[in-house]
Amino acid sequence: MKVKRVKGSTFCIDTGMTYIPFYKINEREIIMLDTGWAGERRGINEILQRNGFKVKGIICTHGHIDHVGNNSYLKEKYGCNIAMPAYEAFICSSAVNLKLYYNNQTLSDIKEHFGSMICKTDIMILNHQHSVSVGGVEFKIIHTPGHSPAHICIITPDDVAYLGDSLIGYEVMKGAKMPYAYILTEDLKSKKKLYGLNFSEYIVAHRGIFDNITKLVADNINFYKTRVEKIYDIISGSMTMEEIMKSVIKKFKLHVNSKYKYAVMTKMLESYVQYLDEMGVIKLGVDNGALKYSKIKYTD
Repeated sequence: MKVKRVKGSTFCIDTGMTYIPFYKINEREIIMLDTGWAGERRGINEILQRNGFKVKGIICTHGHIDHVGNNSYLKEKYGCNIAMPAYEAFICSSAVNLKLYYNNQTLSDIKEHFGSMICKTDIMILNHQHSVSVGGVEFKIIHTPGHSPAHICIITPDDVAYLGDSLIGYEVMKGAKMPYAYILTEDLKSKKKLYGLNFSEYIVAHRGIFDNITKLVADNINFYKTRVEKIYDIISGSMTMEEIMKSVIKKFKLHVNSKYKYAVMTKMLESYVQYLDEMGVIKLGVDNGALKYSKIKYTD
């Protein structure tokens, strides 16, 4: 892992998997924007200790395991406050609430695989808020729901926009077979909203630093819509979600070797199928006692 300077007092930790931004209040105190995956904890700790940093506060873009996985650990270690969108904070407040989100998994599985997400949020960021103060520093907020229920982008005082997972970088696009969105319809709306931004630098969690994102936004939208078209093409006759999943695994050559991975992949696929349903190009009906999807037509 290494530290990259983005602009002014805005930096990011390059974990090899993600960029985790932070803002330096002074030479010792920092505010982290997301905290990464629990599996990255050792490397993040080494970075913090090597530089003599103390985490004064945390602002999270959304409540996914690779963005809040070290929240509770860092809060306990440094006594820092955590700020997060209110709905995401609610999800991450307990294992039972996480089950509302990961409803296709047992409570025991959630505790085992997602337990590191559970944390106490001190500052709730509401839907009407356009800024938040953490550690005496004011950050602007842009609401970009879709990838998760209440995803936000965070703007540092250096005019640097941290976009979290509202976009993915080109490196990820090369390898991503089915990128995630909680509600794809809303996610695409939020991506289009990013066209209107005008900041000095942009940080994408997965994974890149850009001074202009116009092309990246267009390429992201096209990338997701191409995946939608491929899934639409897979649907033949009347198919259950499980039948669609089986065909997608084969067509996309997905490596699914555990019930946990299957549950995660199913959740990812559902967003695309529901998008097709919302667009009115497939329909859901009951066929012989089973819920099945069938095509109507496709127009983009």
